[in-house]
Amino acid sequence: MKLARRNILALGAGAALLPTYVRTAAADTPSLLAERLADYALALRYEDLDAATIERAKSHIVDSFACAIAAFDEPAVRTCRGMALAVSDGPATVFGTNRHSTPDLASFANGAAIRYYDLNDAYASPTLGAVHPSDHIGACLAVAEAEKASARDAIAAIVLAYEINCRLIDVLDAAKRGWDPTLFSLPAVALAAGRLMKLPRAQLVQAVNLALNDHIPMGQTRTQTNSDWKGLSDAEAEKNAVFAAMLARGGLTGPSPIFEGRKGLFQQVATAADVKVEGFGGKNGERFKIHACGVKAYAAVVYSQTAIVAGLELAKQIGSVDNIKSLEIATTLRGYEQAGRDREKWTPQNRDTADHSLPYLTARAMVDGDITNETYAADKLRDPKILALMQKITAKEDPAFAKPHGMGKGGNAPPTRLTATLTDGRTVTVQVDDMPGFPGKPMTRAQMERKYRSNVGKRWPAAEVDAQLQSLWDFEKTADLRAFLGRFHIPA
Repeated sequence: MKLARRNILALGAGAALLPTYVRTAAADTPSLLAERLADYALALRYEDLDAATIERAKSHIVDSFACAIAAFDEPAVRTCRGMALAVSDGPATVFGTNRHSTPDLASFANGAAIRYYDLNDAYASPTLGAVHPSDHIGACLAVAEAEKASARDAIAAIVLAYEINCRLIDVLDAAKRGWDPTLFSLPAVALAAGRLMKLPRAQLVQAVNLALNDHIPMGQTRTQTNSDWKGLSDAEAEKNAVFAAMLARGGLTGPSPIFEGRKGLFQQVATAADVKVEGFGGKNGERFKIHACGVKAYAAVVYSQTAIVAGLELAKQIGSVDNIKSLEIATTLRGYEQAGRDREKWTPQNRDTADHSLPYLTARAMVDGDITNETYAADKLRDPKILALMQKITAKEDPAFAKPHGMGKGGNAPPTRLTATLTDGRTVTVQVDDMPGFPGKPMTRAQMERKYRSNVGKRWPAAEVDAQLQSLWDFEKTADLRAFLGRFHIPA
């Protein structure tokens, strides 16, 4: 059954203001977006994935475990993990432990660990912002384990979550109205979780309705002085999405039409657009969006990745930052809004603000020659030399970066252009719009393993790390997800 709009003017004077929706069998009536997304989710199977897509999914799983293990001891991550483990028991493993919780709370703790350092992957829409689809891997694994699904089903769910998240942010602009892009995680994870739960179409639709209606995050998450919530907001979205799928399985229904309704998402949150589900990955030869996601080299906002590389190159060319009279950073619209507009980005008081500060990250890269976790130490944030250099820095949006070829020929990452005016009157310009790890230049297995080893540090002997990597690369052959997750238990 499809949906048609019916004018109810004949029902009374006030009713003309209240167009409603009624079910009809009209073949030419388009279905609701939530229904079309559910249909796509139901149709996608592991067998539909090509070998390159399966390899990319496993690469992002490796990367996510590296990031989660690295952040395991961070206070905010410990807090989230403690809340999940306050539940006496459950069917889903909490990353880094041999203990278990409910699928929604395990998703929250796992997502917090993956995302907290801002070192996991990113998808940057040319004009409408960025998301971190690997945030969803923790949720997919939690639900897959709880449902006793196969590892192959988990891979399919991960690819599905990536696809929904990236496709929606490509066409729906929520930032324009002040909302945070993590809202697109809600339908993505609700559908992935519902698919693992083997929900029928009607319940998948309700999972989307329930996930979206009450959990829209504000854009203040990434504005002015940032907080712990910057690294945790997506984890909460995953928790809410999994919980919504659980509610839908129990028979609960949510507001509808959630996208097209008179007070739905298109009217209230994101600008309306035609989401062409027939053009999603796996349909009509279309490639899956997971291939368009970049793996970060630095623990910092995605818009700064090219700024850091440009800063390193600029420092080589000018010799000393003392030679700089002024430095202009040109970035994308979203890069400027998130990391270059607010005055707080020039005096970051915490890690969460500093890793979303173009002036700080550029200056720090030029002075230190790298960006590491030590970059965000309290004494580094107060470094007089860096603060003085930052006062010479201005940031702006370059509208050309939003054009189809704004990233330059072959560009694969959000671009940055640094223009330094030196004390001797010379001007030096460095533009970077292409770097390894981003689309077209995926990290090799050797590069992914190098990142993994650098993040797990000395938590396990080298032989155990080798065995972990082998199990990650063989993930699709995994017969017991609980046993698989158990090998990443971090000893107390």
